[in-house]
Amino acid sequence: MAISIKRLGSDRDPEEGLRIGTVRRPPRGIRKEEYAERNIYDVWFPNLSPSETLLKEFFPIHDAQSWKKFRRRFLMEMKEPMASRDLDLLAALSHETNCSIGCYCEDEARCHRSLLRELLEKRGADIR
Repeated sequence: MAISIKRLGSDRDPEEGLRIGTVRRPPRGIRKEEYAERNIYDVWFPNLSPSETLLKEFFPIHDAQSWKKFRRRFLMEMKEPMASRDLDLLAALSHETNCSIGCYCEDEARCHRSLLRELLEKRGADIR
């Protein structure tokens, strides 16, 4: 059992399990009923997405300096009690079932999902 870190909209792996969208907003122009069939997500979980303030200030991230500032601020947000408990839950679930989390960003290296990967690894999650 494990958690996969995915780009939303990418092809699903056969054993991926439930796809969780850790994004601030649902996709535009797509009916809610189509999210799963278009490989976007099965469940929307904005709790682990960057705050609206952080998105407005930094997106899109084009350079290393902006990424460094975004990274620091996002990691601070994830230290908040609610986010921390959500990360603990996902880490624990990774030992019991397959699931995936993801975001729309093309480049994982400059996407919050890379930071979620780090945070989950620190909590002992099984990452695929």
